[in-house]
Amino acid sequence: MSGLFNLTGKSAIVTGASSGLGRQFALALAREGADVAILARRVEKLESVKAEIESLGVQCLAVKCDVLNNENIKNAVAQVKNHFGKIDILVNNAGIALFVPAEEQSDELWRAMVDMNLSSVYFVAREVGKVMIENNYGKIINTGSIHSTVAMPGLPLTAYCSTKGAVEMLTKSLANEWAKYNITVNAIGPAYFPSEMTGELVTNEDFLKVIATYCPMGRPGREGELDGAVVYFASDASSYTTGQLLSVDGGWTAI
Repeated sequence: MSGLFNLTGKSAIVTGASSGLGRQFALALAREGADVAILARRVEKLESVKAEIESLGVQCLAVKCDVLNNENIKNAVAQVKNHFGKIDILVNNAGIALFVPAEEQSDELWRAMVDMNLSSVYFVAREVGKVMIENNYGKIINTGSIHSTVAMPGLPLTAYCSTKGAVEMLTKSLANEWAKYNITVNAIGPAYFPSEMTGELVTNEDFLKVIATYCPMGRPGREGELDGAVVYFASDASSYTTGQLLSVDGGWTAI
């Protein structure tokens, strides 16, 4: 079992890597030896993450990319392939969360959620998948959510839940199609973790009471508690695991 989680010699792309979970995923892969390309719109934030990654002794490429723009995606994937020579791992992490009651939700907001949380996940996977198919190897990890499988009383999450549920089925469908190319496709389903997207929600006293009610462990996730999941799916430890959503949620979806 020695070296089963070792990513030395592997090259990865992480989208939405300028902060939050994307930054954590990129650092987790780098700690195991992977060279990492970090993609996001905010270049200035990418540079600070790049410095953190390079301090671990691996290569890092920071690429400005708007995943809502298909030409941006194609150019970014080509840039990473040219730089590293291959792409072994994709962490499809970019996403948004907007909480608006279903009856008040505008057409524009609905489309914005679908475009970012579902369409961009597919388009990035499609372009990276082409490179992986050429190499007959790949590990794709999509960021789902506990709301890929459950809704939540008191929070207007219809658009978010719909897109994250679709990510789970996208994961299963791509896993089915690309297994013949030695590509595994899995998803991580986090509960509530501190991040730029969750903002003050996970420190709000009222919301912490909600978490205490619905989460058997009674607390939000902590930085680092998703690292094992992403490294598992990125490594050869998961060579026979594909099409799965791994909930990292303190038992939330177990009840």
